[in-house]
Amino acid sequence: MDERFNRWLLPPLLALLFLLIIYQYVSPACPGAACPRRPPASAARRWGGPEEREEEEAAAMPRLAAKFPFARGELCRRVRFDMRGRDVIVFLHIQKTGGTTFGRHLVRNIHLEQPCYCRAGQKKCACHRPGGDKDTWLFSRFSTGWSCGLHADWTELTSCVPAAMERRGCAGNRTLR
Repeated sequence: MDERFNRWLLPPLLALLFLLIIYQYVSPACPGAACPRRPPASAARRWGGPEEREEEEAAAMPRLAAKFPFARGELCRRVRFDMRGRDVIVFLHIQKTGGTTFGRHLVRNIHLEQPCYCRAGQKKCACHRPGGDKDTWLFSRFSTGWSCGLHADWTELTSCVPAAMERRGCAGNRTLR
């Protein structure tokens, strides 16, 4: 008898518990301060429209000093890349940010005048300039290999790329600084 009673009592109790939990999050009669997703009623009356509310919230937040104060000219500048000239794209791989996928995309999927030549079964591709067999326009692990070491950072790349390009016979290439 006891086992049969527990079998019929457990499902309604679990359903009631589930409904109480759902009611807690969806309740229309939630007091203003207790609802995490709704502003208190006094705040709704105090502020006019959504624009005024955003201005008030922005004024209430502490002003943080910019850690990297870039000039507007630096942020909005346009850089022309001349694939036929001497320009080189140096790909800086940052781990766990999709860099491997993006690096593969650079050598395999971009439609260019002269796309990178990738042999089946090899990770490295030849990314030569149009009309040239030696100069490369891309410096990455998928085009030149690990020329500056495994996962080279910005400091290592800035000191290593010019020397690595000279070793490859691309001494005429230039890097932007």
